Amino acid sequence: MHADLVFTGGAYGGRVFLSDASRGRGDAVAVRDGRIVAVGRDAVELAGPSTQVVDLDGRLLVPGFQDAHVHPLWGGLDILRCDLADVGTQEAYLDRIRSYAAARPEDEWILGGGWQMSAFPGGTPTAAVLDTAVADRPAFLPNRDGHGAWVNTRALQLAGITRDTPDPADGRIERDADGNPTGTLHEGAMGLVNRLLPAEPPERLREALAVGQRHLHSFGITAWQDAIVGTQYGDAGDPLPVYLAAAEAGELSARVVGSLWWDRNRGLEQIDDLVAMREAGRVGRFAATSIKIMQDGVAENFTASMLESYCDGHGHRTGNTGISFVEAELLKEAAARLDALGFTLHFHAIGDRAVRECLDAVEEALRRNGPRGNPHHLAHLQVVHPDDVPRFRRLGVTANMQMLWATLEPQMVELTLPFLGEERSSWQYPFGDLLRAGAALAAGSDWSVSTPDPLAAIHTAVNRRSAPSEREGDYPAFLPEQAIDLGTALQAYTAGSARVNSLPETGSIRPGMLADLALLDRDPFDGPSDEIGETRVLATWVEGEQVYDADSPDR
Repeated sequence: MHADLVFTGGAYGGRVFLSDASRGRGDAVAVRDGRIVAVGRDAVELAGPSTQVVDLDGRLLVPGFQDAHVHPLWGGLDILRCDLADVGTQEAYLDRIRSYAAARPEDEWILGGGWQMSAFPGGTPTAAVLDTAVADRPAFLPNRDGHGAWVNTRALQLAGITRDTPDPADGRIERDADGNPTGTLHEGAMGLVNRLLPAEPPERLREALAVGQRHLHSFGITAWQDAIVGTQYGDAGDPLPVYLAAAEAGELSARVVGSLWWDRNRGLEQIDDLVAMREAGRVGRFAATSIKIMQDGVAENFTASMLESYCDGHGHRTGNTGISFVEAELLKEAAARLDALGFTLHFHAIGDRAVRECLDAVEEALRRNGPRGNPHHLAHLQVVHPDDVPRFRRLGVTANMQMLWATLEPQMVELTLPFLGEERSSWQYPFGDLLRAGAALAAGSDWSVSTPDPLAAIHTAVNRRSAPSEREGDYPAFLPEQAIDLGTALQAYTAGSARVNSLPETGSIRPGMLADLALLDRDPFDGPSDEIGETRVLATWVEGEQVYDADSPDR
């Protein structure tokens, strides 16, 4: 019984990161029928005449990365549309938009996004500026974090947004001194224009998912949790039927958990609908078994939910403490009921009040239901009050880290630090404190908000500085005492995320596990930590089948 695939150390002693509890290392792995059948010397002995042998040649084999918070369909659409993610100035954005619009005179709307708030004064671009690139048709361009959108004058007119339009309860229209809308819509205010966008046809959404999946595989990602399914999101539609169709057709090579959207405009009556979607949402490698609750917004537009109010940039309190989208008592009741039904709770929590409210909700679920083993997790965790750090371990809540964001860059320096104040700024992304407190760690990218590259994120977690490919300016390390070691960061992006994805047969390399694997072009443990981000993925396998080859990236 020879193996189908064997990875060997070769002359240069290539290594295997097992991502097990002991952080062990190996030097060979054998795969048969999609599963790992041996690790170490026994693996080499399983090579036969028809076995494919991969010489690690000084490189590192790791379990396939798992992204615990990502939006691949939207990321794929961004690639297919007017993609602004790879440029970073107002002038470059306008050039890209102008060229895109000129090449598509038949498009009713100009759609795309990915701009950075730091490219504009106050983080808020204007319709007047966008009109210089496209004025004949409406344009709707969300920023890279998805919590705001840049629109032109034509879009404001079609939506009927004027100085008399009230702000929605869950959002804000950016205005000038006279109250006139200026062209940036925050949070729920985006819906005033979203509702007008032409729906993308199903075949276009299937194409976007395929593009997103290929992109994630190119970074060694073999499984992920899509952080919003089961709801309409503008013209992007609901990802849930797209996933189900792709899984049914055998087009889904990754393992995917769908996080069903908790509609903050409804109450407990929606739970029956969520149960029905979960029952219908299990096809092939896809399962909609998680619930996404967005508890607040983001700090840059002052909608992240804070225990104390934001500063005005000069150290004075403003009275604005952000928005908690779900009332705290309703959140507790929802968490208890959903936990009892076996759902995993996946919270978006940026501000310290949102973090506390989500932890309180899990605590209430445990009080009422007892420990049920559901791998609840809080994503983002930008500002965490020190009193809440030890609660993660005590409540069994996983810290779902977006490690790439824990760095100094223009958006942090210009749009966050002045408005948080010195003390709260020091509570940001406390990965080191969470680790020392015994919290379980997982990791995700939130792509298309930021790159899905796990190695760039891991670089930041270890160095608290951006990887060279992501660096904007020469900034010092950000709160270096909150750095974590390379092994911990790798384990979070593999075994840790496998845990919150409820994929127990993945995330580590040992006999019996599914052969979801990624081959790196070097062993990052051998080099200096400031070169981790230069590591690239050469190949990716799902269940022993190669789904990405850097030598043939379009396969």
